[in-house]
Amino acid sequence: MVLGGEAAEATGTDLSGDDARMDAALDAVYGSGGRGAGRRGRGAGLGASAPQVARWLGDIRAFFPSTVVQIMQRDAVERLDLTRLLLEPEMLDAVEPDVHLVGTLLSLNQVLPERARESARAVVRAVVRRLEDRLARRLRSAVDGALDRSARRRRPRRVSEVDWDRTIRRNLRHYAPAHRTIVPEHLVGYARRRRSVERDIVLCVDQSGSMAASVVHAGVLGAVLASMPTLRTSLVAFDTSVVDLTDRLRDPVELLFGTQLGGGTDINRALAYCERLITRPRETVLVLISDLYEGGERAEMMKRVAAMTAAGTRVVALTALSDEGAPAFDHANAAALTSLGVPVFACTPDVFPDLMAAAIEGRDLTEWSRRSVPEV
Repeated sequence: MVLGGEAAEATGTDLSGDDARMDAALDAVYGSGGRGAGRRGRGAGLGASAPQVARWLGDIRAFFPSTVVQIMQRDAVERLDLTRLLLEPEMLDAVEPDVHLVGTLLSLNQVLPERARESARAVVRAVVRRLEDRLARRLRSAVDGALDRSARRRRPRRVSEVDWDRTIRRNLRHYAPAHRTIVPEHLVGYARRRRSVERDIVLCVDQSGSMAASVVHAGVLGAVLASMPTLRTSLVAFDTSVVDLTDRLRDPVELLFGTQLGGGTDINRALAYCERLITRPRETVLVLISDLYEGGERAEMMKRVAAMTAAGTRVVALTALSDEGAPAFDHANAAALTSLGVPVFACTPDVFPDLMAAAIEGRDLTEWSRRSVPEV
């Protein structure tokens, strides 16, 4: 690649065939034909033609692995301002679906023309399916295991409730040779017969523009949690207004298209709404997913969080729910929440199942976050 384009003039070496096409595909974004090609004189850029962009997308998918294609797509949208072309179905049919592209499409949701909507839904559907394949089984397993362990820790009140096999194994070290028996210090009970709902989960998701990837992951993970009969799951999205998307959790694609990325942030208003959803504080886990930049009443927000935790609700704040590194977030608000006993950290989707298990089991989430995720 270093011998192509303008380098050929100095080396006397020209690229041809597939090598030339690869060089042109790279130069369209990263070379002199990329940013502002029309002003610089070389014509290798993508211009403003959706068919031309679609052909370029076909080239990069032919020459590069999907992970590289996703990066090049993202760079092309950012560097060449191709957002408008994402409204064209022929371009959407050619893209490599990924979480960041879904975030861009969701931010354009209100202006998508009818002819591009089905193509956009196909992109979102492909990413949702991929995330479900990656995360659903592990999340269900972690939550089911946590509910079982939580139930077994409860001290049995009747002999019929004692799981003698587990009790004996747990107390083998208390064997008394003189009496040829075990003197159990801890009785282990059978897991209780599951009620229809064991825990309430409230996901409170910031849908401001910087949280796009987190919104996508929260939507998919929320749909998985909502499919479990042992949980009552709610999902609330907010910017300066609040929208309850719980009734869309059965279909994460519809849920994501119900969000509206962009705008400001009013965390206090969102938490006020979530408070009304909490009917069993000690059986409730509230996950606030936000960069914590509060545009509303900061003091009221802190009072509200303090009241919820005092009532027994387990509150955790995630500054991001994505695969990226540490995000930008409001450090002052993060410190204030931490002082209230609310753990604050960025969480990857792969760590989220373990987080939910720790919360359901009643473990110290602040200590768990120190061991399991980087500190904020």
